[in-house]
Amino acid sequence: MPKNKHRYIIFYKPYGVLSQFSKDTPEQSTLQDYISIPDVYPVGRLDADSEGLLLLTNHGQLQHRLCHPQFGHSRTYWVQVDRIPDAAALNKLEQGVAIANYHTQPAKVKLLPEAPLLPDRIPPIRFRKNVPTAWLEMTLTEGKNRQVRRMTASVGFPTLRLVRIQIAHIELDTLHPGQWRDLTPEEIKILYNLVFSTNSLPSKRV
Repeated sequence: MPKNKHRYIIFYKPYGVLSQFSKDTPEQSTLQDYISIPDVYPVGRLDADSEGLLLLTNHGQLQHRLCHPQFGHSRTYWVQVDRIPDAAALNKLEQGVAIANYHTQPAKVKLLPEAPLLPDRIPPIRFRKNVPTAWLEMTLTEGKNRQVRRMTASVGFPTLRLVRIQIAHIELDTLHPGQWRDLTPEEIKILYNLVFSTNSLPSKRV
């Protein structure tokens, strides 16, 4: 079981915030504007123009395993796209599509019947008059650079808004943009079972 020295938190990253603590310019918005816990680092990242769940920890081995492709874990997103995808486009996303020189792994994709309940984005997306939008729920087990956006664009439905709502069993639940909380003991226990119950590549002990 995890030791007390380890910290595990989730953060609802707002739009425009970089998934890092350092600032290249004073006007940049980064994690240091919201989180004052020392020595925790994000597990993976969300692009500045994406929102939602970010997991942070000071447990290096767990961070390594969650980020390594060998230990693929699910990541679920709500994705607002331009226009309404047809069944053929959804099927392509599920089977995997070519982005750059890579073919994505199979994913779970469904068209949501209505827009999910989310806080307004600041700034809001730009709507085009007379052009409908739709929301997809996409669950991936990999995290290539800007993968979701590249996937939806490849089938002709560009992403307008992207919100990560879940990593493995961990959900945003009642958090609002800019808020964070510690994982519960039960969440940490399940996370440990997920991460350390499979064989791993040799890694440096921390």
